[in-house]
Amino acid sequence: MDNETKTAVEQTEANQETPKTEKKEKKSKKDAEIEKLKAELESKNDLLLRTAAEFDNFKKRTERERLGIAEFAKANVIKELLPILDNIDRAALMEDKTSTDYIKGIELIVKQFEALGGKLGIVELAQVGDNFDPNCHEAVMHIEDESFGENVIAEVLQKGYKIGDTVIRPAMVKVAN
Repeated sequence: MDNETKTAVEQTEANQETPKTEKKEKKSKKDAEIEKLKAELESKNDLLLRTAAEFDNFKKRTERERLGIAEFAKANVIKELLPILDNIDRAALMEDKTSTDYIKGIELIVKQFEALGGKLGIVELAQVGDNFDPNCHEAVMHIEDESFGENVIAEVLQKGYKIGDTVIRPAMVKVAN
C-alpha cells in the first residue's frame, strides 16, 4: 500500500472509531445521569418515608396529649364535685329529714352546685317567657294560651345547660301558641 492508501485507510478507521467513541461517551453520560436521577429518587423516597413516619408520630403524640388534657379536665371537675358529694352523704345520714337543718343543708347543696356551674361556665337554658329556640330547647308539650306570645316558653319541665356555644342538654319545655 502506498502512503495515500494508508492515510485513507487510517482515516476510514478513525472515522469508524469516532462514532463508537461518541456512542460510548453518550452512553456513559446517560448512565451517569440515570445514576444521578436514581440517587435523587432514592433520596426523595427516603425523605417521603421519614416525613410520613414523623407525621404518624405527631398524630399519636397529639392524641396522647388530647387524652391527657381531657383526663386532667375531668379530674378537676370531679375534684370540685367531691365536697358537694360529701355534703350529700352527710344529709343522707341525718335521721330527721323534716328538720329545718336538713332543709337548709339541702338548700346549701343546691347553691354549691349552682356555684360550681357558674365557676365552670355552665349556663342554664330556658326561662318562662323566653322565645323557643329548637337549637337549645326541646318542645315536649304545646298549649294555647293568650297570655303568652307566639312560640314562647310557658313552662320549663327540665332545665337545660350549655357551656359556651355547646349545648350539654337541651331544656324540655312547654311551648305556648
